Amino acid sequence: MEPSLSSLTSTDSQHTYNVEITRRNPACFLFLIDQSSSMAQPFGARSEAAPTLTKAAGVAQALNDLLRNLIITSSKSDGIRNYFEVGIIGYGKTVGFAWQGALAGSELVPIRDVAHHYIGVNDGVDGEPRHPVWVAPTAEGSTLMCDGIRLAHSVLESWVFRNRNSFPPVVVHITDGEATDGDPGPLLAALRELGTAHGRVVLFNVHLSSNRGAVATSFPDSAVDLPDPFARMLFEQSSLLTPFMRTVAWDQKLYLTEQARAFVLNADPSLMVLALEIGTRPGKLW
Repeated sequence: MEPSLSSLTSTDSQHTYNVEITRRNPACFLFLIDQSSSMAQPFGARSEAAPTLTKAAGVAQALNDLLRNLIITSSKSDGIRNYFEVGIIGYGKTVGFAWQGALAGSELVPIRDVAHHYIGVNDGVDGEPRHPVWVAPTAEGSTLMCDGIRLAHSVLESWVFRNRNSFPPVVVHITDGEATDGDPGPLLAALRELGTAHGRVVLFNVHLSSNRGAVATSFPDSAVDLPDPFARMLFEQSSLLTPFMRTVAWDQKLYLTEQARAFVLNADPSLMVLALEIGTRPGKLW
């Protein structure tokens, strides 16, 4: 029997389970990224740590770091094992998969292929080592969120049909504003209904802020204190955090209830990275 990479625990109204990630039954991470013109604005950081970082640059940096970490996690003595399939959908001037270079036109890419096809190497500024880059900052056009969600649904519908015994896909949706092409609520609800034999899609909604005075909210268990209908819609369409994800949050000194949702509001760079960490850490090696 092939050794498994990890064990993820999830719950919904019908499932409580423990699913192993193997090369035969890989996990799927799909990132749905707002690339509209407003993403060229700086974060509303509550510190001076990154005062000039645009939201587009921050998202690209976080995704590149995450991809590198998934590759490291998948690297064994016999090479890079295909424990994960990864997709990045961008919506802005156009809607489509955001891979560039040799991966352009690809949808969900095995992690081994991601490792072998980066588009460049970062500059290694501030004493940081140089690392491969897969995603470049993009900020142009309107917020075609609904079209982006429709594309995500189409791709994941096919994936779950092919991978019925895998852990259900994790979707991380990152945006800084409301849709300009309709009401995304029903589309997000339909996306969450997709699933494998072990449960439904786990959907994170991560809202980024341009307002330094905005109050950040991380993984709430109620919509009572949320400021507007759009925030409440994103909360309602976010999945419950799985028990394993709450354990990861506990490691970060976040003590959450069983009703905590995979939702953050008015995130700065550090909170966005934390959401990605909680959503995509695969767990202990077996």
